[in-house]
Amino acid sequence: MIPKIQRAVIITAAGGPEVLSERCDWPVLAQLGPDDVLIEVAAAGINRHDCNQRAAGPSREPNPVPGLEASGRIVACGSNVAKERLGEAVIALTDGGAYAQYVATDQHLALPMPGGFDWVRGVALPEALFTTWFNFFDLMRMAPGETALIHGGSSGVGTIAIQLLHALGHDVFATAGTEEKRAVARGLGARAVFDYADPDLAEQVRAATNGRGVDCILDTSAGAHIMQDLAALAAGGRIAFLSAGGGKELGVPLRSLMARRASVTGAFLRSTPLELKRRIAGCLQQQVWPLLASAVRPYIDRVYPLSEAARAHAHMESNGHIGKIVLSVRE
Repeated sequence: MIPKIQRAVIITAAGGPEVLSERCDWPVLAQLGPDDVLIEVAAAGINRHDCNQRAAGPSREPNPVPGLEASGRIVACGSNVAKERLGEAVIALTDGGAYAQYVATDQHLALPMPGGFDWVRGVALPEALFTTWFNFFDLMRMAPGETALIHGGSSGVGTIAIQLLHALGHDVFATAGTEEKRAVARGLGARAVFDYADPDLAEQVRAATNGRGVDCILDTSAGAHIMQDLAALAAGGRIAFLSAGGGKELGVPLRSLMARRASVTGAFLRSTPLELKRRIAGCLQQQVWPLLASAVRPYIDRVYPLSEAARAHAHMESNGHIGKIVLSVRE
């Protein structure tokens, strides 16, 4: 029987990690939509979006419980969901609410737990896989044989994106801020990894690609590297931004953009229409799931209990982590 209340971490005000508060009386969703499943959460992923949501406060979104990805078992199904899914171990992309014992999501966004993965390693996958596929293959329309540069190659998204693109046959380059982080990115399959603060970054990327430049750049810096990005692009190259920098404006030199026939794009995965997320989920299950056990393995930085969500946020915002930070909900 599903309880009516649960343990959950909520955002109580706009501010730092200290505004996160664990509650033991948070209500469990009373009614599922016809295409929803309810997951008993074993682990939840920590993402930069969670920190931004917390900093903005509970007025930004209707659900004060953060968390965009969960691993666990399906314990209830909406009317359109096959009852055979009850008890299924899944990893899921959610629309918030994963820092809790139970979270609901659309059935198509709850994907079967890959073979050989446990709850912690499984929960490191959804946000990174959806983000990688969406940006490279939907927004930037990456073609076979094209090359990629990933800023933040040691991040949760970066560590997965390097492995996935490498497994799909693409040459991947990356940036990272310390030699330790660069070594990790190289070990995951990056052909070369650069210091993103190096003033000669673009020249180094072009030298590593025999003067051609890279086709697709995934930029997490809210435009901080736009001049280097443009200089590192191959003709017809594309740049996708993951961060809006709190509403930062992007100054793009049109001459450089036009000279390379370049395109600049970006999107928020969270607000992407459900039908597009469902399509991405289908692509992942068909084309990526067969690679997970052998070619794509999450790099876990640290696991915190749910009660220490504030410490997990502080750790993420220190920028010292490599790979994924995870909350264990079954303490």
